[in-house]
Amino acid sequence: MAVDPGLREFGYGEVQLGQSRLKMQLDQQQSLFMGLDNDRLLKPFRQRAGQDAPGADMGGWYDDSRDFHIDPTDWSTANWHGYIPGHSFGQYVSGLARAYAISGDPAIKVKVRNLVVKYIPTISPKFFDGYYLPAYTYDKLVIGLIDAWQHAGISEASSALNRLTDVVLPYLPEKALTREERRQRPYTTEAQIWDEPYTLPENLFKAWKLGMGERYRSLAIRYLQDDALFNPLAAGISPLKGKHAYSHVNALNSAVEAYLATGDRKYLRAAVNGFGFIERQSYATGGWGPNEELVAADDSETLLEMLTATHRTFETPCGAYGHFKIARSLLKITRDSRYGDSMERVLYNTILGALPTTADGETFYYSDYNDKATKFFRGEKWPCCSGTFIQLAADYGISTCLTDGRGIYVNLYVPSTVRAHLAGGTVVVNQKTDYPLTNVSRIEVSAESRSRFSVFLRIPLWAGAHTRVRINDETLRVQIQPGSFLEVARTWNQGDAVEIDFDMPLRLEPLNAAHPDMVAVMTGPLVLFPIEAASRQLRREEWLSAARRAPDMWIASSAAGDIAMKPFMSIAGETYRLYNKVSA
Repeated sequence: MAVDPGLREFGYGEVQLGQSRLKMQLDQQQSLFMGLDNDRLLKPFRQRAGQDAPGADMGGWYDDSRDFHIDPTDWSTANWHGYIPGHSFGQYVSGLARAYAISGDPAIKVKVRNLVVKYIPTISPKFFDGYYLPAYTYDKLVIGLIDAWQHAGISEASSALNRLTDVVLPYLPEKALTREERRQRPYTTEAQIWDEPYTLPENLFKAWKLGMGERYRSLAIRYLQDDALFNPLAAGISPLKGKHAYSHVNALNSAVEAYLATGDRKYLRAAVNGFGFIERQSYATGGWGPNEELVAADDSETLLEMLTATHRTFETPCGAYGHFKIARSLLKITRDSRYGDSMERVLYNTILGALPTTADGETFYYSDYNDKATKFFRGEKWPCCSGTFIQLAADYGISTCLTDGRGIYVNLYVPSTVRAHLAGGTVVVNQKTDYPLTNVSRIEVSAESRSRFSVFLRIPLWAGAHTRVRINDETLRVQIQPGSFLEVARTWNQGDAVEIDFDMPLRLEPLNAAHPDMVAVMTGPLVLFPIEAASRQLRREEWLSAARRAPDMWIASSAAGDIAMKPFMSIAGETYRLYNKVSA
């Protein structure tokens, strides 16, 4: 029996971002993909279908090329050119369809329509013949066609999805094989082991819910990875050790969709417990999965070791996209503010600091938390993160606020305007803020007439004792409980304004309980990274007495000299580090 999650997202067009880093990323991603030639984007599909394929190659992972080569015993010899031809096409279509729903720009709809209509003639079994990751790319094509149909009104996308599904089914396994199970079957290259059929249910359930075909529900259930993943997670046992990080976090979204479609609470328990296991192996930034692997539930050492062993610490656009989806879904179901806290931590300390994707496909892939860290591109053009980046940027708006039809839940404190239908009329909620570089967010309410409803303000768990809420400049006399939503219920008049003033003292957050002296310096949701700093130990009180010298600069002083600290989104070409060993 289908389940109502309780809270729902506003439509893409009901939320508009104000000027901010979020809006800049969305605009940059939209402009980038609007500027790409359609023939280039369609080229690998036409080539593999044996059709004329005009246009230049895209390069990198995206091309139909025989250059791809890996040797698991010597990764330094790997050549990633032609790894997964056309793999991210569906994600680019998805991101543009969402961008159209946000802006209503007819040029974007024309672009999406042309890509879908011209893709349809290329749908052929030839595409998947010898293809290394058929489930992986099918999944991304599914969401592209779903979003083109739902958000851009491209009617042909529904029949295209049916045709694509007919074509791909002979190339998919009978169930969601684990990598270990896949390895027991014949294969010619290690890449074939990496396919991800366990991520398919999320989007197949969505296709079914949207009325695109009954068979998608059956297919979604077929690819639920119950025995190896969801059953142990539901029982509170982590099977995540050694698993590919992003794809298994992303698979938690399939568990949520299974719960919503069937009502089986096993899947909700799996999603909640799985997210809890991920949080407990996360860095202070919210990032997880160094070298793209998850660790055992009782592993207290690997995260520390990876601070010196790798620069590939968190797969950022992909990881942030999967993280936002599962956290937003669990927030809708549980109304637990911890999921919003988690989202903003990942937002400000990972993805908002990502380098912008370049016109030739150079893509920010890993956040680096090494003791001698820098920002860098992946090094191969158009990798997977190039597809999730535009989808995530398009989703920023729908992550800001949620509703239960009777009130508005303010989840992210970002410049934005929400147009909602509440209390029988239209309500506009306009948020003005420079948070978290400032500690105040102002929320202005405009209604067609005097209306009674509630505004729920997320009070982060880190909020200090002096956090205050004011309505029309009058302090609200209520107890403010960190780690909850504060309900402000009233009859709203035109021009009413709520201001929330966060107490954001500096604090030290340890890596984990086993390493209490390895700490990150934080204020509010922000990690402060030492910049161009030698690895020397300061006392706790020296870190905690750091002084703010600029909107995005703090200085920690000691007898050995000053250390400058910045949030991740303000770091450019400097070296930096995440954790600091405190002296006794």
